[in-house]
Amino acid sequence: MPKAGELGPTDYAALAEVRHQIRRFLNFSGATARAAGLEPQQHQLLLALKALSISGRPTIGMLAERLQIKHHSAVELATRCADAGLLSRSRGSRDRRRIELKITPRGERLLAKLSLAHRAELRTAAPTLVRALHAGLGKA
Repeated sequence: MPKAGELGPTDYAALAEVRHQIRRFLNFSGATARAAGLEPQQHQLLLALKALSISGRPTIGMLAERLQIKHHSAVELATRCADAGLLSRSRGSRDRRRIELKITPRGERLLAKLSLAHRAELRTAAPTLVRALHAGLGKA
């Protein structure tokens, strides 16, 4: 029996299972994005952009923070998405230094298709993932 503040073998197993279930979902996500003709990072950018658009016009800086990548990496990813016709960029109306991003109709169609597939997968995977999370938190 582990001492207070220590982890026992079942704790490690529970944490490993959480990571396994997350990896399974991420592998599904990557394969589904590639099957739709996108790189997984492009799908992640579109999803973050759609979510951020609810409260305004997202910028590169907002996306970089949301995706947990460096600003210059977000610029490159946005450029690849723009070149693929997935998003458009424009200068801010109030601050011309600010670059605002918007999903194109093509990007919207691809994102909707992918989001439906992801929601269906989450509905299937959720019970196992929730059990793993509870076990990982010691609440099993």
